[in-house]
Amino acid sequence: MAAAYGAARRRRQALWFWVFTGPFVLGLALFTYVPLAWSVWLGFFDAHNTVSPTDFTGLDNYREVLGDPAFRSALGTFVLFTAFIVPATYVLSLGLALAVGRLRAAQAFFRSVFFLPTACSYVVAALVWKLSVFNGVRFGLANTVLGWFGAEPVAWLSATDPPWYWLVVVTVRLWLQAGFYMVLFLAGLQRIPPQLYEAAAVDGARPGWQTFRHITFPALRATSVAVVLLLVINAFQAFDEFYNLLSDARGYPPYARPPLVYLYYTALGQGQNLGLGSAGAVVLALVIAVVSVVQVRWFGLGRREA
Repeated sequence: MAAAYGAARRRRQALWFWVFTGPFVLGLALFTYVPLAWSVWLGFFDAHNTVSPTDFTGLDNYREVLGDPAFRSALGTFVLFTAFIVPATYVLSLGLALAVGRLRAAQAFFRSVFFLPTACSYVVAALVWKLSVFNGVRFGLANTVLGWFGAEPVAWLSATDPPWYWLVVVTVRLWLQAGFYMVLFLAGLQRIPPQLYEAAAVDGARPGWQTFRHITFPALRATSVAVVLLLVINAFQAFDEFYNLLSDARGYPPYARPPLVYLYYTALGQGQNLGLGSAGAVVLALVIAVVSVVQVRWFGLGRREA
C-alpha cells in the first residue's frame, strides 16, 4: 500500500513538473534550438530567397564568408568597439557601485536611478541620442554646448575624420548598460566580509586606495570575470545602436559595420543570401564560444581556490 502511494505521489510530482516546465521547454526548443539547427543546415546550401533550399554547396558558404573583406572588417569593428566599451563600462559601473555602496541614506533611490536606463529600449535610446543629443546640426544638445564656447557644430554621425560616431555609439551603450553591471558589483561588494576591513584597519591599512587595492578589488575577482565575460558577449551582439544611429534613408554607411549588421544585410538585403548569412552566423557563434571559453580558462572562473 505504501509503495503504491509512493509511486502515485512520484507520478503527480512528475506531472506537475512538466506542467510548469513544459511550456518553457517547448518555447526554448521552437524559438532557440530549432532556428539554430536550421541556420547550421542552411549554411551548407545555396539559399537565395528561400529557407528550404535543395542545392547543396558544402563548405562554399563558409569559405566565401571567411574570405569576404567586409566580414573581416565587421570583426575588426567588433574588436574596436570592445576595446572602447568593455573597459569604459567596467570602470564606470564599478565606480558607481563603490559610490552607491558608501551611501548611508537614499541608497535604494540612487541604485534605482542608475539602474533605470537598463529598462529603456536600445532603439529608443539610439533615436534620442541621434535626434536630440548628438544631432548633426546646431540644434542638438552636444552642438549647443559646443556653441557656448564658440566651437563649430560637429557632424557626429557622418564625420569619419575624426570618427566622432564612436563617441555616440559608445556613450549610448554606456548609458544603457552601466546600471546593470553596477548592480552586479553591488552584489559582489555585499559578499565581502566586514571582518576583512576591520583586520586591515588593525594592521594599519588606510581607507581608500590602499584598502580598495588589497581587499576590495581582489575580493571582486569572480564578479569582475563574470562582468567582463558578459560585456564581451554583448559587444559581439551589438546591432540596435549601430543600425539606428548610423543608418538613414540612403541605407547604412560603409564604415562601422559590426558582425550582426553585416549578417543582416547579407541575409535580408537585396540578395537575400540566407545560406551565406547562416554560415556567417555560425562562424560568429563559434567565435563567441571560443572567446568565452578562453576568457573562462584564462581567468579561472569556477576553479576551486587552493
